[in-house]
Amino acid sequence: MQGELLAGHCSFRTGGPADLFLQVCSEDELAGVLDLLRQSGTEYFLLGRGTNLLIGDGGYRGAVVTMCGPAAAESEVCEVKACGCRVRAGAGASLLKIAMAAKDAGLAGFEFAAGIPGSLGGAVMMNAGAYGGEMKNVVRSVRILDPASGIKRFTDAEMAFGYRTSRLKKESGIVLSADLELEPGDRQVIADRITELARKRSEKQPLEYASAGSTFKRPEGYFAGKLIEDAGLKGYTVGEAQVSEKHAGFVINRGGASAAQIRELIENVQRMVLENSGVQLEREVIFLGEF
Repeated sequence: MQGELLAGHCSFRTGGPADLFLQVCSEDELAGVLDLLRQSGTEYFLLGRGTNLLIGDGGYRGAVVTMCGPAAAESEVCEVKACGCRVRAGAGASLLKIAMAAKDAGLAGFEFAAGIPGSLGGAVMMNAGAYGGEMKNVVRSVRILDPASGIKRFTDAEMAFGYRTSRLKKESGIVLSADLELEPGDRQVIADRITELARKRSEKQPLEYASAGSTFKRPEGYFAGKLIEDAGLKGYTVGEAQVSEKHAGFVINRGGASAAQIRELIENVQRMVLENSGVQLEREVIFLGEF
């Protein structure tokens, strides 16, 4: 469709219209759509659940392609299957859906991801993690669509996982699915762990506001939230954008913030933390489109 407002597809709840918005429900559809876009010279962006993204108020001049959303919910790109100690999931599957499927199969080790509000594709690409767990700990192989050469399979070692990064942050390639290796566990113990982590998130994170989760990567030897608080920026605002008073590592939209306000706040925080501590904060959040 044309002119789809992207604010509804981004957890910050900001974003103007995309020239084209395309939702695919199969790997064949994805490959076909990307091939047509490349042939036409149309710029495109592959969108997951928009939980690590700030989309500009001016929107995106090109095509936004997504494997998530209501139309794709029961399709192959969102499937989750457990077999033995392995779980295979499509790139569009939510991390919560995968965690619940693992729990139902009596497989432990994915509880850390249950509260991360994203899809598997994005989580693999950025090696998402929380509460001591990371995707690199459970991913054993990843099926990739290389726009230039077709489908490949990478092992966990070949994915070159690092802190909030992988080889897919540096080279072309789109996650189609991944195989996860977990461990046998008691279903009730697994469920209790998921509930415990959900409680901790609710207590410590500003889940009542629109945000993209942790705004900055953890600098080596420091904690981003502590550096921001030490710079006197807890509660700092630009318009309706704010450094959360609950957790300084989160930038939130208090209800009517523009993408430009959120971006200005993020960049101001980076500048003022550098001036105060000499530490350069690196964003986890991706900026997309026209601001």
